[in-house]
Amino acid sequence: MASRMLIRLGLLGVGGASITYNVDELKIAAVGAQRFGRAVVTVTKIVVDYRKSLYSGSVTPASDNYAEVKSQTHLRSAKHLLDLCCLNGGAFVKCEYWNYVQVGQHLGSLEYLLPVEYVNTMKVLHSSAPKSPLEDVYKVIEKELKCKPEELFVEFEPEPLGAASLAQVHRAKLHNGQEVAVKVQHPSVKSHSKVDMKGMELLVGIVSRIFPEFRFEWLVEEMKKNLPKELNFTNEAQNAEKVASQFTHLPWLKIPAIDWSLTTDRVLVMEFCEGGQVNDRNYMITQGINTNEVSEKIGKLYSEMIFVNGYVHCDPHPGNVLVKKVNNEAQIILLDHGLYTNLTSDFRVTYSKFWLSILNANLNEIRQYGTELGVGELYGLFACMVTGRSWNSIAKGIDKMERSSTEQNEIKASAASYLPQISAVLNRVPRQMLLIFKTNDLLRGIEFSLNTQESMKSFITMSRCCIRSLFAHQRTLCKSTLCTVRVSIAETWAQFKISLYTLYLLYLHSNLGKYIHKKWMTNEGGITLNYT
Repeated sequence: MASRMLIRLGLLGVGGASITYNVDELKIAAVGAQRFGRAVVTVTKIVVDYRKSLYSGSVTPASDNYAEVKSQTHLRSAKHLLDLCCLNGGAFVKCEYWNYVQVGQHLGSLEYLLPVEYVNTMKVLHSSAPKSPLEDVYKVIEKELKCKPEELFVEFEPEPLGAASLAQVHRAKLHNGQEVAVKVQHPSVKSHSKVDMKGMELLVGIVSRIFPEFRFEWLVEEMKKNLPKELNFTNEAQNAEKVASQFTHLPWLKIPAIDWSLTTDRVLVMEFCEGGQVNDRNYMITQGINTNEVSEKIGKLYSEMIFVNGYVHCDPHPGNVLVKKVNNEAQIILLDHGLYTNLTSDFRVTYSKFWLSILNANLNEIRQYGTELGVGELYGLFACMVTGRSWNSIAKGIDKMERSSTEQNEIKASAASYLPQISAVLNRVPRQMLLIFKTNDLLRGIEFSLNTQESMKSFITMSRCCIRSLFAHQRTLCKSTLCTVRVSIAETWAQFKISLYTLYLLYLHSNLGKYIHKKWMTNEGGITLNYT
């Protein structure tokens, strides 16, 4: 059956190529058929491997070697996916699966959800995605800037600092002595992206026909909308300057300055910044950087982006967030500003209310605001997807329930069984929410790597930002100065209550608080004091 499908897809590719009229378009069509065919073959290999290795009856979960067989199957499948992301394409393409790499990068961040074999295999794509040859990089620079590279730079390191799905970055030095980072788009990524979108659209259509419970049309819609933005480096430079202007009050946040004289749609030259990747815990320990401080600062940054400003950097994978020790504190360096989402005021208000209902463990309000966000009866699953926590923890209060390894394993084990429902949630939520999901997943992956997911301050910071969002919205509805004053007083009182609650949580998470809580639970609601 798989071979018949591949033949049909090959015919589709030939048919598509037959209506093109010039050599370049023929080449692109052929590349598209080849790329799409590889994707189908890879998926088929993985499905067959899992069926043969784990579901043929040769081993069962009770078998002594089941864990080893499962681990090896995961590892083989992960390597197949990695090969798909950066496979050489012979005469037509030279390692240019750039758009598939984006998917691989996201998989490499899901440490809290995916098997470790997938995460460790795909991590290489965060900063070591397929590279373009240096001569191709020079050609793009010369075409875009109308100058030879040696006329612009006195030094240009041939080995890129990092290669990502759409571009790679080289360290260089200008004639005035300034060190810069030069981001150069992969030569064929723009033309191939159109083919990849068509191929993905066709593949999603086939999956939807075979498995009606899985609806992934949203994925194609989002990539069609967002990929052109990411391919425009002028847009990225504008995003960088906009977000820098919004966070001048955070002295520890560094956004590299843009050199507009050397920036085009395909080349971006910016200030060079050094630092370790944000998920590199060993680097931070070596440099004397407090991992909790890093996690708290990133939490504050993104809480303000999402709940207050409504302008969100949506690609915080580890290769795009660097950390450096400056004046005995952690500096956060935010890179790659190609993908941002603008959140409407109405969405931010409802999403803020939804998060506050989660933090308050108010199940009725979770249902109410989940419904307002479009998920209907799947509000519980939606809350779990947003928080990365189990429903049991949400119901009891995620600020009170420490994330345990048992809970983490339960989430990983049950995720596959809820895929149809997860697909339904992704199709129902406002499109603004889709990039928030991606951002949340990447941020949780960072917290997991740093072992800081129990940081109490992140909940407090998020609560404060939600309060700011709600009261800012209320002020826009005021018609008089008296109304504005009343709203401001109410906001001050709400923030004061959060401060009191912070003291309570400090006690609850202290050794004394944990001891008393343990005694209370052991004695089923009462502590027995022995005075004898």
